[in-house]
Amino acid sequence: MSRFHSFHQTLRRLAGLTALLAATAHADGLPPEVMKALKAAQIPANQVAVVVQPVEAAAPLVAHQASRAMNPASVMKLVTTYAALDLLGPAWTWTTGLWLDTAPVDGILNGNLYLRGNGDPRFAIEHLSTLLRQARTRGIRQINGDIVLDRSAFDIPGIDPGAFDDKPMRPYNVGPNALLLNFQSIRFTLQPDNGRPRVLMETPSEGLRVDNRLQAGDGACASNWKDLIQTRLIPENGRARLEFTGTYSALCGERSLNMAPLTADEHANGLIRALWQELGGQLAGSVRAGNVPLGARLFTQHESPPLADAVRDINKFSNNVMARQVFLTLGAESGRDGQLTAAQPERARQRIGQWLTGRGLRFPELEIENGSGLSRRERISAGSLNRLLLDAWKNPVMPEFIASLPIVGIDGTMKKRLTNGEASGRAHIKTGTLDGVKTAAGYALDAQGRRHAVTFLINHPRAALGGPAIDALITWVAQRRSNETPPALVND
Repeated sequence: MSRFHSFHQTLRRLAGLTALLAATAHADGLPPEVMKALKAAQIPANQVAVVVQPVEAAAPLVAHQASRAMNPASVMKLVTTYAALDLLGPAWTWTTGLWLDTAPVDGILNGNLYLRGNGDPRFAIEHLSTLLRQARTRGIRQINGDIVLDRSAFDIPGIDPGAFDDKPMRPYNVGPNALLLNFQSIRFTLQPDNGRPRVLMETPSEGLRVDNRLQAGDGACASNWKDLIQTRLIPENGRARLEFTGTYSALCGERSLNMAPLTADEHANGLIRALWQELGGQLAGSVRAGNVPLGARLFTQHESPPLADAVRDINKFSNNVMARQVFLTLGAESGRDGQLTAAQPERARQRIGQWLTGRGLRFPELEIENGSGLSRRERISAGSLNRLLLDAWKNPVMPEFIASLPIVGIDGTMKKRLTNGEASGRAHIKTGTLDGVKTAAGYALDAQGRRHAVTFLINHPRAALGGPAIDALITWVAQRRSNETPPALVND
């Protein structure tokens, strides 16, 4: 072999080594576009964790602080919903039933009507109304006993709705409930009216009165218009008055405002009484908590849409209440008689842990409080989320799981992001936001249609400004060609 040929062979080997180093350097750094966005937001790179990996590849393209345990915010819903789809099946349903302890005679029920829930995460006002209508059409006009609410399917401690962020009337702070009625929320419509805002109560609630003291706001409709409205619940002679104060700009037009001002018992009492009266029914007794007695018979029931539909609502719109309902459903155990025992949070955590272990997914840093991400305690690493996404890709429930994630630039919580970029319509990304937390995880297609698992976690006081960095990573994946050498990535 000539000295000239040997020299060029050495150069080729060095070039190959350089290409290999360029292909692996990304494991310790971040794309320049991402670093630029982080620096603009004044978020240090050591306060973020990022993993990007083609779903069919053996190693990640990017793995930055992959093993660090971080607060995932609502991205934790990916763990809960994937576990539910795999353990329960996409076709799983919940039933909510009406039970009787005596038969009605000539339209009169001389006993109690029992309403028992099994944790349906979306038992809305129309479903409750239909169930009560079925009671009317099946011969009940007057109830001389009580309407009894059976919530025994969940065994959970009481929850302070204001404990998380001191906003107890916000619907996302509603606690789980085996008989969750209309998300325990009341829908109000706000309208400008001759310079003064109107407040219309769209959801009926017997005994609740609206006291509208809103003033017209000046100028444009602020993005935080909800924060400019204050509400206060005032007891009043066995009833309640909901006082609205603050300002509402006429330029906001007509908007909906969902509130959860009442306890679960108060909300159920007001809603059931109002609907029963609308149907022409009479109730001599009260609406109270209790259990269906032995010997009672099922009168009629409502079956929920399948779990896959609930998972879609949970992930597309980041519904915390529904996520907590599904999480607790995982905590119910089937006894020898086939009946489910009351669901408990600790049992749900154990079942998810056992499920992960059974799938060969060991996440030692994982901490789940309620499965929704609305928590300061929950923790998971970007590496673990990446392995979860890769595992889900190979699971038979993959179509339902991916379809539940917001489509970038199209719908859900990603509807208004990256609407005109290469990633629009080409990535399914679940987002998460808390004070000091900004996260995203899901799947994105590169320029040649190769799918990548993408995870980005930010835990920093300025995390709210981290959206452009997350968008930069998704765009970087969307622009990348599968056969090209990764660009030189930047270390902090």
